[in-house]
Amino acid sequence: MTILLVDDNSVNLFVIEKILKNAGYDNCVSLSSAFELFDYLQLDAENPAGNSVDLILLDIMMPEIDGIEACKRIKQNERLKDIQIIFVTALEDKNKLAEALDIGGVDYITKPINKIELLARIRVALRLKAELDWHTLHDKKIQYELDLATHVQRSLLSPPLNKEDIKIEVSYLPSSNLAGDMYYWHKINDHRYAIILLDMMGHGISAALVCMFISSVLREAVKQLVEPELVIQELNRYMALLQNGKDENLFYFTAIYLVIDTDKKTIEYVNAGHPYGYALVDEETLVPLSKGSCAVGFFEEIEVEKQLIQYNEDVQIILYTDGVLEAMGPCEIESEKHLRTLTSTKWDFSQSLIDNLLPKEKQINQPDDMCVLMIQAH
Repeated sequence: MTILLVDDNSVNLFVIEKILKNAGYDNCVSLSSAFELFDYLQLDAENPAGNSVDLILLDIMMPEIDGIEACKRIKQNERLKDIQIIFVTALEDKNKLAEALDIGGVDYITKPINKIELLARIRVALRLKAELDWHTLHDKKIQYELDLATHVQRSLLSPPLNKEDIKIEVSYLPSSNLAGDMYYWHKINDHRYAIILLDMMGHGISAALVCMFISSVLREAVKQLVEPELVIQELNRYMALLQNGKDENLFYFTAIYLVIDTDKKTIEYVNAGHPYGYALVDEETLVPLSKGSCAVGFFEEIEVEKQLIQYNEDVQIILYTDGVLEAMGPCEIESEKHLRTLTSTKWDFSQSLIDNLLPKEKQINQPDDMCVLMIQAH
C-alpha cells in the first residue's frame, strides 16, 4: 500500500508525512507537483509489481497543473480510476470544493491540518479502496469463468456440414457471451441425419446452463432413440426432472427436431412450439414446419406427433429462432410473413445466412439471441 502526498509547499509535505508515519503509514511518497505525480504513476505502471498506489492526498492550489485538473486526468485513466483522492486545501470556496468532489475526489480536508480528522478520513478512503479492489478481483474471476463457460458452450455446437448429398450451414449471433440458442446435428448413417435447433426460455447465464444440460441429454437421445417424437418426449422427461416439482422453477424451450433421409427423400419432423421453419420442396413449394407438440418442459407429459415431408429432387430447409423475428421488426406477424417470402427462393452459401434476413445494422446489440440454420439436400 502506497500513499502519495502531492503539494508544492515542502512544509505541508513534511507535516503530513510525519503525521502519517507516526500513525504507522510507512510507505508514503512526497511529490511537489502534478508532473511528478504523473511520472510516479507512469513508473509504477511499468513496474511488474505496480498498481500499488491506494491513496493520493492532493493539494488543490498548485502551479501549472492544479489538483482538480490532475484528479480529472487520473480518473479518466482506466487503470488509475480506483485510486482514492483526498483534496488538501486552504480554500473556503465551496464551489471549488464541489467541483473537486464532482470530478472524482472522495473527500477533502482543510489547512491547517487536524491530525485526528486527517487520519479518520484516510481510514475511510482506504476501506473504500479495499472494497473496490475486492470487487475488481471478483469481477475478473467471474469474467474468467464466463469466458470458460462460453468456450465450453461454443464447443457443443456442431460444425458446418458439406457432403455430396447434404449441406448444413448456420449463423449464430448470441446477445451475450452465454446464449440460450443451441443447434446440433448427428449423422445416423450414410443417408440419414438428425438435426435440431432449440431456443431456451430467456438468455444469458441461466438459459445457457439449462441449455448445456439439455445438450448432454440430447446427444444420447438422438443416438439411442433417433425418431422425432421419441427424442422430444425424452427431452421433455429430463426437463420435468429439472423442475424438481417446483412451479416457480419453470424451464422450457421451443425446438424443431427433424430427421432427413437423402435416400428416401423424406423429412420427418416435430415442431415443439417453435417459430415455423420452412422447407422449399423441389424449388417450387414452400411448406411450413408448423406441427408437432407444445414447448418442451411445460408439462410432465406431452403429446407429440411427427410430420412427414416428401421431396423428389431437392429440398431447402430454413430454421430460425424468435430473436430473428424480433430483430426484423416490431410486429412478429409481419416479420414472419416477410421471412416466408425470403425463404421461398433458393439461397446460396456466398454470404452469411443472417444477411439474407437482416441488414448489418440490425444484427448487432440485439436483446435476444439469434440463430439461422439452413439445410440443403439433393
